[in-house]
Amino acid sequence: MGKLDQEESFRVVARNRKAYHDYHIEETVEAGIALTGTEIKSVRAGQVNLRDSYAEIRNGEIWLVDAHISPYRHGNRQNHEPRRPRKLLLHRREINRLMGKVQEKGWTLVPLRMYLAHNKAKVELALAHGKRLYDKRAAIAKRESNREMRRALKNSRY
Repeated sequence: MGKLDQEESFRVVARNRKAYHDYHIEETVEAGIALTGTEIKSVRAGQVNLRDSYAEIRNGEIWLVDAHISPYRHGNRQNHEPRRPRKLLLHRREINRLMGKVQEKGWTLVPLRMYLAHNKAKVELALAHGKRLYDKRAAIAKRESNREMRRALKNSRY
């Protein structure tokens, strides 16, 4: 997230909050996304849902699967299909490196957020592996204990 957080002109249009709950995030990479005309208009309007989406490698290319971009409200009959696979744009070296990791057991590519940077749609893609149920429970317990500590500190000051 280092390079992205220093970026000044970007606007997040969708986040995949469930990904942080379901996966251990190892590393992230920024990828462009190939969109049609009505799709980019819907993205600019914030009509994107990344909840159950993932990326997969087909024929040496990375595709974003099951991302929902709502049909453009003012579109005509050539409007796009909301859940069609969309090609992600990465350098060949990055694709090969990610391909090697994903072929190992348990690794997957998960989109964390979609944003507009300099009027171009980008996807922050994470190399991740799934959490087990006990990991999820431990994360929830830790979050709850931190919340209780903050609440106790806040009340003790007054």
